Amino acid sequence: MKVEIDSAALADAVAWTTKVIDSRPANPILAGVQLEASDSSLRLSAFNYEISSRHHIEAGVDEPGHVLVLGKLLADITKTLPSQKTYLSTTDSSLIIQSGKSQFTMQLMPVSEYPDLPSLPDALGQVDAATFIQAVSQASVAVSHEENRPVLTGIRMEFSGTDVVMTATDRFRLSKSRFSWTPKNPDVNTVALVRGSILRDLARSCDEHQNVIIDCDDNAPLLMGFENSQRISTAQLIEGEFPSVDKLFADEYPIHAVIDRQSFLSAIKRVSLVAERNAPIRLVFSGQELTLSAGAADEAQATEVLDVDMDGEDITVAFNPTYLIEGLSAITEPFVRMKMTTAVKPVEFNGQQESDSDESMDYRYLLVPMRFLS
Repeated sequence: MKVEIDSAALADAVAWTTKVIDSRPANPILAGVQLEASDSSLRLSAFNYEISSRHHIEAGVDEPGHVLVLGKLLADITKTLPSQKTYLSTTDSSLIIQSGKSQFTMQLMPVSEYPDLPSLPDALGQVDAATFIQAVSQASVAVSHEENRPVLTGIRMEFSGTDVVMTATDRFRLSKSRFSWTPKNPDVNTVALVRGSILRDLARSCDEHQNVIIDCDDNAPLLMGFENSQRISTAQLIEGEFPSVDKLFADEYPIHAVIDRQSFLSAIKRVSLVAERNAPIRLVFSGQELTLSAGAADEAQATEVLDVDMDGEDITVAFNPTYLIEGLSAITEPFVRMKMTTAVKPVEFNGQQESDSDESMDYRYLLVPMRFLS
């Protein structure tokens, strides 16, 4: 192998591809990253049996080749290279990396022992990256970290015609984001459960100027692929039945309150400073005012009053302040509408563009109140 390549492009490609490599892989061969040079490009790939990543970048290829080297070490090396150009070459047992006056030698790993990467499923459809990133960010708010319940660590993706709905829950809250996309088959109707952490990582690394192509076998979804700007990832789907959560949304909410989102967030952050760990923040709605409070009588206390547009009876609810902040932060509109039934039943949060407009149903956040002492 003899390759000339842009140093920054190489560092970026290696860093992205090697993210899927576990710090302590079950099989030592999975610590490697594959480099394959041919046809004016360098292709990189890595795999950990659950996730695969593939990237290709333009390169001057004098001699084609296919090698395997330690991925994390290659990432550490390439991110420090000083020159605009890097030259890769191989001997029978090593990869030589030259950039400016720097030179590194890496031992080759047995590429024949590396497992085959999973085949990419057929394309299901595509969406602009900005929309995909926002939907993932909103849905992932409620992803559970309980590894003993794998289905709750996932985001349920439902594809129905031109609509995609992403849903996640950790039993204390529920997030649901909806967006429009362009399906390959307008009659598509399939459901897949993808690990939330994988979707978050994919969204963070997306090129916002390119579409995201989603690949999945419509009839028997076992694997999902994501393509964006010369990067391809695959992820095994989570097996198991995602809980039926739509019934948790109330058919009618007798109490509505519309609040300026940024003022609300800022007040929550200030008042929650005095809340003990796992202690709730209290929200008292009375007339057209909202009083936020936290703290105990014999310790630090804080209160703040906000103006609200209230419709319905007075009510007092209490929430975990972290869950409240995370849900409100995922709303993109300048106003938030809180919809309530009783002090102990789940409260729905939606964004809206104007104080007197209808709420948006593209993102719905449901949060279970905490019990508190009067």
